[in-house]
Amino acid sequence: MTDSMKLAEAVAAQLSRHLSDVIICPGSRNAPLSLALLARDDIRVHTRLDERSAAFTALGMARVQRRHVGVVMTSGTAVANALPAMVEAAHSHTPLAVISADRPARLVGTGASQTIQQQGIFGVYAATTQVAEEADIPQVAQRFTSDLQVHINVAFDVPLLHESLPEKPSDHTSRKAPTPRPVNHGEVEVDLSKNTLVIAGDEAWEVQGLEDVPTIAEPTAPAPFHPVHPAAAHIFRRAQVSANDYVVNTKVEQVIVVGHPTLHRGVMALINDPDIELIVLSRSADFTNPRGEQATLGTTVKTTGEPSREWLKICEGAAEMASSGVREVLENKELGFTGLHVAAAVGDTLSVEDILVLGASNPVRDASLVGLPFDGVDTFSPRGAAGIDGTIAQAMGIALATQSREADAWRAPRVIALLGDVTFLHDATSLLVPEDEARPENLTIVVANDDGCGIFELLEQGAEPFRPSFEKAFGTPHGMKLEQVAEAFGAEYRAANTPQKLLDTLAELKEYSTGVTIVEAHTTRETRRQLQAELTAKVGQ
Repeated sequence: MTDSMKLAEAVAAQLSRHLSDVIICPGSRNAPLSLALLARDDIRVHTRLDERSAAFTALGMARVQRRHVGVVMTSGTAVANALPAMVEAAHSHTPLAVISADRPARLVGTGASQTIQQQGIFGVYAATTQVAEEADIPQVAQRFTSDLQVHINVAFDVPLLHESLPEKPSDHTSRKAPTPRPVNHGEVEVDLSKNTLVIAGDEAWEVQGLEDVPTIAEPTAPAPFHPVHPAAAHIFRRAQVSANDYVVNTKVEQVIVVGHPTLHRGVMALINDPDIELIVLSRSADFTNPRGEQATLGTTVKTTGEPSREWLKICEGAAEMASSGVREVLENKELGFTGLHVAAAVGDTLSVEDILVLGASNPVRDASLVGLPFDGVDTFSPRGAAGIDGTIAQAMGIALATQSREADAWRAPRVIALLGDVTFLHDATSLLVPEDEARPENLTIVVANDDGCGIFELLEQGAEPFRPSFEKAFGTPHGMKLEQVAEAFGAEYRAANTPQKLLDTLAELKEYSTGVTIVEAHTTRETRRQLQAELTAKVGQ
C-alpha cells in the first residue's frame, strides 16, 4: 500500500516547480496534499470554500501570471465544479491546473461514498494524468510543460495522514519550470498598399509589421495606433460613401484577424465577406476562421508597401463619425440611465495602469462602443467561451495576482470590474473569502443593475411579437437589493442613479483603497432597443 502522506509530499514538491500559487478547498480525501502544500514556503496557498469559485479565482490569477495556477479539491462532485472554469480556460487558451484527490482504483464503481469516475471527467478540455504512486510523478512534469489545461488526479488510500503535520521540506524551488510555448504557424506575406484593416480580438497581440494599419480592436486587445470604431465596420463593406459632396472609396480589400474577435455583428460580417481577402493570425491551435480554405493562416507577417494617406484618412474619418455618434446618442435624456452610460462613466474615469475586468455580456460590448481599449489599461474579459459564470471570482483572482506582482508599490493596483446584475448575482458567493486569507485591496465592482438580462432586449427575442413571454423567459427580473448582498459579504457599498453621480463616485474611489467596493448603478433596460435604433440611425450600423 502506498503511503498517502509521502505521495502527497512528492506531488507537492513537483507542483512547486510549476506553480507560484495554488488554491485549496476543504475536504477529507485531499487532506494529505493540502497539508503537504501548506508545509512548503515556495508556493503561495490560498483557501476557498467551494470548488467552482476556487477554480475561477485560479483562472483569474492565471490570466495575469500567464502561467498555471492550481486548484486542489477532494473527490466526487467537488471535481465537477471545476468544469466551467476549465472550459473557459481551454477556449481562452489560459493555463489552469486542477489537482483532484481520488479514491483508490479498487473502490471506483463499488458504490463507495463520494466516489465517481474522475479520470476523463474534463473530456476534450483536459486529459487526466493519473497518479497512484511516486513512480507516476514524472508524468506530472511532462503534462505541465506540454499542456495549458492540466488535470492531475491523485489516488490516496487510507490511512491518509501521519500522526503529526508534515515537516518543512528540505528542497526549495526558486525558479519555476517553463510553460508551453505559443504555437507558430509560420509567416504570411502581406501587401499593405492594399486597403487593409486589422481586426484584433481577445488573445490578440502586437504583431510586428502591422503597427500602422487601421485596427478595429476589442477591449481586451492591445490599444492600436490607428483605432477604428467597431460601429463603423459596415462602411468598409461598401464600394463608395458620399461625404460633403465627395465620393470616397471605402471598400476594404483585405482583413487581417488577430486573436479571437466575437463581439460585433458588423465586424464579423467583414470577416465573412467573400469579396474581402482574409488573413488569420493565431498563436494557439485555433483560428477564428469562418471561411475555411479561403483564408490564409499564420502567426507572423512579412510586409511590403504601406497604407496610403488616403486610406488612413478614410479610416480616421469613419472612426470619428462612429465615436461621435455614440456620444451624441448618450446625450439624449429620454433614454434615461442605461448600461451604455455606465460603461461611458467607467471609461471616462480610467487611468493609466488601472486594470479593467468586463463581464462577457453587455458590459464588454458597451465598453467597446465607448472607445476601449485604452493604452496603458490592461483589460480582461472571459471571451473564450463568453459565459457569465465565475466573473467575480476571476476579478478577485486578477486583483490578487496584480497586487502580488506589485507588492512593493505604495498602493495596490486599481482594479475595476464592470458587470451586469445577473452576472453579479450568478457569482455573488465568490465574494466570500475565509478569514485571514489574502483579499483584494483595491477592487471596485460596478454593477449596471437593470433588474434582469438586458442583453436580450437587443436580440431577436426582444422584439415586440415576443414581449408576452419575454420577461419570464429572458428578462427574468429578480428584485434583489445589492446593498444587502454587499453587507452580507463585508464589502463596501455605493449607489448611483445618474451618470454624474456615478462619475463622482468613481472619481472619489480613485483616491483611496477600501478593499472590495460594490457600486450599484440603477439603470433601465426599457430603452435599450430605442438606444440601439438611435445608434443605428446615427452611425448606420
